[in-house]
Amino acid sequence: MAEVQREVFARLKRMGIPFEALEHAPAYTMEECAAPAHALGALVPKNLFLSPRSHSAYVLLLARPEAPFRTSSVSRQLGLSRLGFGSEEKLWEYLRTRPGAVSPLGLLFDEGHAVRLAVDGRLREEERLAFHPCENTWSVAMRNVDFFSRFLPMLGYAPEWVSLAGEEG
Repeated sequence: MAEVQREVFARLKRMGIPFEALEHAPAYTMEECAAPAHALGALVPKNLFLSPRSHSAYVLLLARPEAPFRTSSVSRQLGLSRLGFGSEEKLWEYLRTRPGAVSPLGLLFDEGHAVRLAVDGRLREEERLAFHPCENTWSVAMRNVDFFSRFLPMLGYAPEWVSLAGEEG
């Protein structure tokens, strides 16, 4: 087990956040996350680390797996210039993870709140959510209420809800 992953598990336990963990083959894509999600009975959101070209801000976007990412819509809702993918260096600096394992559990390491959290409003409808614990060989599932009403507030984060509805097709 990797050091960062051990730290995520330890901090969740200290926070009293109930979770279920599952070890699995490396899962880099949403398709590869389907089996762990099914086994955990949870939805694995698409997690994107974003930044405008100026690199003046960083955003972690959590979206339904099937929701298309329309940079202009999300950028407008967040009041930022056109978003693109953030750098691997900043991803590691702020969230202690790498591409293929991007996770809101990395917010445990963003003590300066350099990263804004944007969340697809429809994720509130899911009973359980699952995320990588900053390593893509494990998945961690927790109840939606534990994630949004306990975990995030304990870290001092309030989601910025965005709408991806009506963008399909």
